[in-house]
Amino acid sequence: MIDLQDVRFRYEDMAMSFTLAVPKAVFAAVIGPSGSGKSTLLSLIAGFERPLSGRIVLDGQDMADIPPGTRPVSMIFQDNNVFPHLDLQQNVAIGIAPSLRLTAQQTDAVDAALGRVGLFDLRHRKPGEVSGGERQRVAIARALVRDKPILLLDEPFAALGPGLREDMLGLLSDVQKERNLTVLMVTHQPEDALAAASLTVFIVNGRVRAARPTQDLFKAGDLPELAAYLGDWRSERR
Repeated sequence: MIDLQDVRFRYEDMAMSFTLAVPKAVFAAVIGPSGSGKSTLLSLIAGFERPLSGRIVLDGQDMADIPPGTRPVSMIFQDNNVFPHLDLQQNVAIGIAPSLRLTAQQTDAVDAALGRVGLFDLRHRKPGEVSGGERQRVAIARALVRDKPILLLDEPFAALGPGLREDMLGLLSDVQKERNLTVLMVTHQPEDALAAASLTVFIVNGRVRAARPTQDLFKAGDLPELAAYLGDWRSERR
């Protein structure tokens, strides 16, 4: 579903090269040190950045010259997922109708998505009137109505407390399974990967150092860079 073949990119003085395959309907986490290229990886897949060379194949289609808006991708960021002047219903609706002129069928789809993430009763509130977790639920609902097979998330729950982050990960995992989505989620929290991802990708210095089943990766003894990255966290879990 996501196939990156020697995708090369340069950011400032870092030369990046990504080769990665994520199968269809797999929930994958992306971890690695700050500045290693995790967000750039997502931006290349989404089309916000253009590679210098290499191939990006999504859902069996080469993405060369395919603009972001027509790629089979939805993306959720840590912040700025909502428009403060629109109510929650409009914030979801804009994902399928930027003009906000919805058909009856589209309105039903928006309301169903809001109901799925527990926001239907709050649909006429503005983002400033709800919690941070509820604003992230809006972003998930928007991804549902866009109905794209690939969902990219760039540290979506980093600003949330542990309890709420756990709830959001549970919701995201349920949605992924219901829709058979291919998910790639950047996180700095190893617990997030262990809770939700069957595959975890470890990135160092602009390259994929390893992509393995999550439990296997965190137990690996052949990756000194991973041991350094995890530090005391892995020791405390033993």
